[in-house]
Amino acid sequence: MNQQPHRIIAIAGPTAVGKTSLAIAVASHLQVPILSFDSRQCYSELSIGVARPSADQLEQVPHYFIADHSIASSVSAAYYEQYATQKVAELTARYGQVVMVGGTGLYWKAFWEGLDAIPDIDPSIRSGIIVHYEQEGMAWLHATLASEDPHYAAAGEMHNPQRMMRALEVMRFTQKSILSFQQGQVKQQPYELLAIGLQLPRPELNQRIEQRVDKMMEEGLLNEVELLINKKDLNALNTVGYKELFQYLQKEISLQEAIALIKQNTRQYAKRQMTWFTKDPLFRWFSPDQGKEVIRLL
Repeated sequence: MNQQPHRIIAIAGPTAVGKTSLAIAVASHLQVPILSFDSRQCYSELSIGVARPSADQLEQVPHYFIADHSIASSVSAAYYEQYATQKVAELTARYGQVVMVGGTGLYWKAFWEGLDAIPDIDPSIRSGIIVHYEQEGMAWLHATLASEDPHYAAAGEMHNPQRMMRALEVMRFTQKSILSFQQGQVKQQPYELLAIGLQLPRPELNQRIEQRVDKMMEEGLLNEVELLINKKDLNALNTVGYKELFQYLQKEISLQEAIALIKQNTRQYAKRQMTWFTKDPLFRWFSPDQGKEVIRLL
C-alpha cells in the first residue's frame, strides 16, 4: 500500500484578519501543533506590539517559532528555511500533519519554495551600507544602485530599502547582481498542502487594525517599548509599533502622532501582505468567519 503523504495546513493573510484564532481551531480539531511563519512573534522580548498569541491560546495548542528566539539573534528568511524544514519533518513524522500560520510571505516562500543560494556577506559591507543609508536616505540608495547594479535598478523592487540594501551588499560582495542568483528553481516538497488565505473587505480590515492598535496601547505597548529603548537599533525592532514609539520617546513626535503612524503603517503593511499572498495560486481564500467551511475541507 502507498502511504498517505504527510500534510501541511498553511493559514496566511494580513495582520488583524484572524489567523491565530482559525489556526488554533484547526490545530485543536486535528490535535496537531502549530508552527508560525511570523518574522516578529518569534522574539521572546516582543509581545503586545507583535500580537503574540495569549498565554491561554499558547496553552491550547503546542506552538513553535513563538517567543523562542532573542532579538539579539540573527533570524532571517534563510535561517527560517532551515529551521522550518527540520521542524516540519520532525512534527509530521510524529503527528502526520502540522498547521503553519503567519503573515510573513518571505518566510513562507523560503520554507515552501526555497531561497536562492547567495553567499554569506561580509558583515562590514552590510554595516557600511546601513550607515550610508541612515545618513543619506533613499536618494542615495537609488543613485548608488543605478550606478553599481543598473540591472536591479531597472527590474528590482526600488521602493523597499531593505531589499535595495540587500541588492547592493550582494553586488559589492560578489560583483554580481542579486537577480543573477534568482533562477526561479522551486524545491520539491514531500508534503500534501492545504493553503488557506484569510481576507476581509478593506474598510473592515482597516477598522480591525485601528481597534487592535488602540487595544495594544491600553494593554501597555508603550511600557513594552520603553523597556527596549536601549536596543532600538537592532533589526528586530525596526518593526511597526516599536519604531514609531521610539520616535515618541526620543521626543521627535507626539504620542498621538506616533499612534496615528502605527495605524497608518499597519494598514500599509496589511496591503503589502495581501499583495504577496494573493499572487500565490496555491491559496484558497475565505473570510475569518468561515472556520466551519475550512474544517470541512480537512
